[in-house]
Amino acid sequence: MIKSVFTPSDVAELKERISKLTPQSTPLWGKMNVGQMLAHANVSYEMAYTNKHPRPNAFLRLMLKMFAKDMVVGPQPYKRSLPTAKAFLMSEQKDFETEKKRLLDFIDYTLQLGKQHFEGKESLSFGKLTSEEWNVMFYKHLDHHLQQFGV
Repeated sequence: MIKSVFTPSDVAELKERISKLTPQSTPLWGKMNVGQMLAHANVSYEMAYTNKHPRPNAFLRLMLKMFAKDMVVGPQPYKRSLPTAKAFLMSEQKDFETEKKRLLDFIDYTLQLGKQHFEGKESLSFGKLTSEEWNVMFYKHLDHHLQQFGV
């Protein structure tokens, strides 16, 4: 059973894991450094809460629903070093403290909004999702990258 970004004790555990990261943390796999990973993790929240990222065109949304949605919102863990969408690619250096604070703020905001806020909420890429699908998308992605950095 996957943990929940809508449950205070699970959120506290996520935040504790994030607090163990330092600017010197190194990945167990992959190419991103820790600042880039935090910025990468923030993209899911940016897509949910901001207009920073454009909505994919109808054809791409259809392809994403058909070929990526089940992997993103389904229970199976991500495999290591999978290719990612362009919006999630981080090639520039990112400030660790800035990205860490942004992530913690997004996590708190998600908990504050609660599960009901996400029931039937539209995703940029996948259309309407259930609150459970939103939870899996947020939690599984963050958990994957925290494991990548050994926390």
